[in-house]
Amino acid sequence: MAAFPGDSPQFEAEPPESRWADLGGPVHYVDYGGPDDGPLLLLVHGLGGSLLNWAAIAPTLAETCRVVAIDLVGFGRTQPLGRSPHIDTNRDLLARFVDEVIGHPVILVGNSMGGLLSLLLADLRPDLVSGLVLVDPAVPVGPTARPDPLVTLMFGAYAVPALARVLMSRRRSLFSAESQAMAVLRLCCVDTRRVPGHVLRQHLELAREREDYPDVDAELIVAGRSLVLVLARRRWLDALMGRISKPVLLLHGAKDRLVPIAAARRVARANPTWRFEVAEDVGHVPQLEVPEWTIDRILDWLVDEGTIAVLGARP
Repeated sequence: MAAFPGDSPQFEAEPPESRWADLGGPVHYVDYGGPDDGPLLLLVHGLGGSLLNWAAIAPTLAETCRVVAIDLVGFGRTQPLGRSPHIDTNRDLLARFVDEVIGHPVILVGNSMGGLLSLLLADLRPDLVSGLVLVDPAVPVGPTARPDPLVTLMFGAYAVPALARVLMSRRRSLFSAESQAMAVLRLCCVDTRRVPGHVLRQHLELAREREDYPDVDAELIVAGRSLVLVLARRRWLDALMGRISKPVLLLHGAKDRLVPIAAARRVARANPTWRFEVAEDVGHVPQLEVPEWTIDRILDWLVDEGTIAVLGARP
């Protein structure tokens, strides 16, 4: 792997130990620690992801903030065990996690579907959320954006579960878990060589572990279909975002293939109080591809427009 700033020693912290909360079933999360009086950031991954999606930036953020990352139902190490991976289920899971595990408002940091979940929770339970950091959030594409053809095909398949099951089963029979994980990274990144080596290794280890989990394809289809249905309610989502009164930082990769930059620009224009930053030549996961850029933007926002959010997210 090519040398990259993310491979420097400051990013090589050992991953924290797994923790579990009983919220209608076991929920996997990790606590990166941080100052006792620091604002608490709850990191929320996207569709098909896991809390490892934050492993490149969480240790540095924990130098000044309390940092916790969660695996949503059906993803990472949180198996459904009778629960649905539907987006509404995971929104309610986040609410319970903040209420019962954390116990005070948080700053939600959400990527992709995790960004949409953060918006949904901030609207439903504003008492639990003091601010939002949206990293390439899943938002309606809009008429002027041009979705990537492969992404259009992929999300179109979610609308026809039988077709999606056939495609996923065929892919699983042809490719190893590691190959599938790398294919996802290539879709999400402009250059996967930028992903820190130790973080990439953790992703591949988890992919191998999840091979033994039952029904992972069915869970992804349910979650993906529910996401598509929510995003189809464009006017409703636009109104919801307009109601958010908490401080918001919107970060987006200029070369995102899953959520085109035009969609983020439209949302930013409609919400001028939000701070909007673009990562040039970066894809859907800036926190993996350009971790230092992502950290700098978050920390700068926390001491500027996000100061009110910081006060609300302290214990």
